Amino acid sequence: MAPFHSPQRKKTEKKRIFFIYALHLSLIVAFILLQTGAKPRWGFWAHKRINRLAVFRLPMEMQVFYKKHIDYLTENAVNPDKRRYAVVGEAERHFIDLDVYGDSALAVLPKHWQAAVNKVGEDSLRKHGIVPWHVQIAASQLTSAFREKNAARILRMSADLGHYIADAHVPLHTTRNYNGQLTGQDGIHGFWESRLPEIYAEQYDMWLGPAAYREDIAHDIWQAVEASHSGSDSVLAFEKQLTEAFKPDKKYAFELRNNILTRMHSRDFSEKYHRALAGQVERRMRASVQMVGDVWYTCWVNAGQPDLGTLVNEEMDEKQQAAEQQGWLQRLLKVRPESED
Repeated sequence: MAPFHSPQRKKTEKKRIFFIYALHLSLIVAFILLQTGAKPRWGFWAHKRINRLAVFRLPMEMQVFYKKHIDYLTENAVNPDKRRYAVVGEAERHFIDLDVYGDSALAVLPKHWQAAVNKVGEDSLRKHGIVPWHVQIAASQLTSAFREKNAARILRMSADLGHYIADAHVPLHTTRNYNGQLTGQDGIHGFWESRLPEIYAEQYDMWLGPAAYREDIAHDIWQAVEASHSGSDSVLAFEKQLTEAFKPDKKYAFELRNNILTRMHSRDFSEKYHRALAGQVERRMRASVQMVGDVWYTCWVNAGQPDLGTLVNEEMDEKQQAAEQQGWLQRLLKVRPESED
């Protein structure tokens, strides 16, 4: 048996403490979701899938590090969703309500943060969502982490950045009618971003080739938001048309999920809706994977292409992770609820 104060015993105790914090956080997140009826944006499964697939698009010089930590990048792709009920300022990073700015929003809104603050005001911007601006900020932070060759920060920022980029590719993240609550279509958010990918994503073609350098991340993330917003009307209209054509008892069905009988959109309704969208979910998911890999690569190039091979054996700071997880447990914020299904 190891001595009471031995390094081995201390390391084991640190891991035990971290596990307890992580377990407590998971229970609290599960409680919040049950109480609010909320579901994760893009769905936990899809967010994890997007980050994981993006890793395989990176050049070998990056894969030597990213593949070693692919499980971290996959599992922690959902951290921003977990933090949104605990960290002030997190919730607004996931969306932008373009329609509150009028029909010319994309033409009049400044594409860079400080210019937008000067024109609109920070409080107003945060109230209606800041995802396209925050992606730029997160990309800058990842570039700094590469320059510093800070393994823990590179992984944390890569996982978070992948999440925000993916959120910007969801049509209902660009409108104040984000869950159909203004048109009597409550639950459509989770239906589009969780139910459909979980059923059909295995059929999607996700081979996109190697990552490419992005000359202007600000321009590209705003293009992604514009493409998302242009599809929001279809997301709502097709669901409403199908609902009117379906008998109420055929729209929903009960399925066993995590050993719990759960009411959700039926397979028949899901199939017809998915077909009506004509590949929209696949296109937005592909675009997410493409941009996540491209932006990770761009940040690395902008940092001078540091040698990541020297970081392969560097471990995440477990004490720092445990402290952060504990901090999330101290708050329960009242923020805009997420999708319902």
